[in-house]
Amino acid sequence: MIIRPITDRDLETLFQIATESGPGFTSLTPDRDVLSRKIAHSMDSFERLVIKPGDEHYLFVLEDEATGEIMGTTGIEANAGHTRPLYHFRRNTVTRHSRHLDLRRSVETLTRCSHYTGYSEICSLYLRPEFRRPHAGKLLSRVRFLFMALHPERFSDNVIAEMRGVSDASGQSPFWNWLKAHFVDMDFDRATHLVGTGYTDFIDELMPSHPLYTCLMSQEARAVLGQVHNLTRPALRILETEGFEHKGLIDLFDAGPT
Repeated sequence: MIIRPITDRDLETLFQIATESGPGFTSLTPDRDVLSRKIAHSMDSFERLVIKPGDEHYLFVLEDEATGEIMGTTGIEANAGHTRPLYHFRRNTVTRHSRHLDLRRSVETLTRCSHYTGYSEICSLYLRPEFRRPHAGKLLSRVRFLFMALHPERFSDNVIAEMRGVSDASGQSPFWNWLKAHFVDMDFDRATHLVGTGYTDFIDELMPSHPLYTCLMSQEARAVLGQVHNLTRPALRILETEGFEHKGLIDLFDAGPT
């Protein structure tokens, strides 16, 4: 197995990976034009002389040296939020207290925020099912940290990872289904596809800007707050062993942890 920067000859395989990964994997959307631009951007990023992180995006592939097949992808965004807003929901607890009535109630809220703007983000980790063998996933994950250690001037001192939240094979997200019913009348796969193509204006235009009380959400939506997709659990365990911690921020669309 070898890790190398992606090249334009990998476009068709990258499209297959984007298709296989399914809805919710916004860093790789199954659109050849978008993926072609992503590859070109990555190739340009590797070639740049960088003294501080900008809009660079580095995409790597894992290749089976014996067959030349692409086994998976992994990537790093140097400066998240540099070219478009980076939004999350922040989980907070609000406590109300009446001393006169001796009543107290604590409720959880979700508030849209952009706390992680400017952080570097590790992303695009996907290992194709037929190549899920011992240590391949760890190699895909950890090569990013090695690259950042070799080129610290290209990255922030702070690093985040957005973990894919809960959705099913048909593209249904319990959290998004609740948001769709009350705020954004758009299917989950369309919303995540738009984000994957770089269009995020609808977030400011349609998504709630005031705090949401989770006690008013459906039980199904509350149950997936901060939870990861089953296919994402191995990646989460690897990051936790590297010292990553969840600080209460979740994804706007599937409520996966950041």
